[in-house]
Amino acid sequence: MAGLREQKKRETKAAIMEAALTLFGERGYENTSIAALARAAGVGKGTIYSYFSSKSEILLAFCEEELTCLHLELQQKVPSDAPLEEKLLLIFMYEFRYVTKNKGFGRTLMREIIFPKELTIEKSQEIESQFIHLFVIMFKEAQEKGQLRCDIELTMTCGHFYALYLMALSAWYSGRLHSEEDVQATLQVMFSQALSGLRPNNALQ
Repeated sequence: MAGLREQKKRETKAAIMEAALTLFGERGYENTSIAALARAAGVGKGTIYSYFSSKSEILLAFCEEELTCLHLELQQKVPSDAPLEEKLLLIFMYEFRYVTKNKGFGRTLMREIIFPKELTIEKSQEIESQFIHLFVIMFKEAQEKGQLRCDIELTMTCGHFYALYLMALSAWYSGRLHSEEDVQATLQVMFSQALSGLRPNNALQ
């Protein structure tokens, strides 16, 4: 019986998130009410609030889902001894596909990630810390394998690569990059150039 209740909870939460994905994309975040979300999900307003305290929390749930999927992608598709550049490219291309599967929703999601509302700052920071930790682990492994210098600050390095990703994402949204292939090729060039300055023996060159 408990198993059935848990399954029902998962299905209800998924229905709410699917409704948010559709309505935020079609109407925009600000123009979508909790009542509209409830109707689209086939639940009552009270049910929405029993899962999420605000619309912002619904967006953050997508970030948590993305993190879970990223871990699975790394475990299933990338060998542990793969070059750092390959791992970075896989992570950021996965994030690109996740964010842009609904273009309007993607804008809203990225805005909440970069400029979180005061009510969700603590939760945003928690998700951000998990995301950074994923990169720090990869960077440390690369240092141990001699692929990265050991004198670099890893959290700042993570921020540098994320900034490069945001540049590519912005270029796609503004139409300067036209396809997923363009985004991947752009990221590959930017990551390769950035990593060339972080490898051992390159510091003085």
